[in-house]
Amino acid sequence: MTPAIQILEAAGIAHEVRRYDASRAAGEYGIDASHQLGLSPQEVFKTLVAETGTHAFVVAIVPVSGRLNLKKLAATMNTKKTFMAEPATVEKMTGYVLGGVSPLGQKKRLATVIDSSALRLEQMHVSAGRRGLEISLSPGDLAALTDGQFADITD
Repeated sequence: MTPAIQILEAAGIAHEVRRYDASRAAGEYGIDASHQLGLSPQEVFKTLVAETGTHAFVVAIVPVSGRLNLKKLAATMNTKKTFMAEPATVEKMTGYVLGGVSPLGQKKRLATVIDSSALRLEQMHVSAGRRGLEISLSPGDLAALTDGQFADITD
């Protein structure tokens, strides 16, 4: 059981854990997960970590079918610029390996922005904290658990 799943269970949040074979991923983990689970790429979200020009960090949760727009993220965070955090920094701050970073149960709680496209969904799917595991939950529950805000942050 991952820290992400433990948080959901402790909070009594309705969720479903789904498994897929991460060893079969030919490219992006999220796209592969959506195909293996029979889900639309607009329903599966990837968890990215960006750094601001002032060296603060922010979690961006975007559909695997989209691309994070760093300028939109910077505007949402009221900073001049954001850029992708270094992989080693992401793993150290979150406690998760790349391809399995969950927005829940991270070592260090970071500001969180969820792409507003999630608001159109009853259930969204995010990493459960390990490659090969996805969690489905409502966007509202994810926002509440992460103190996240919704914003248009994809291209």
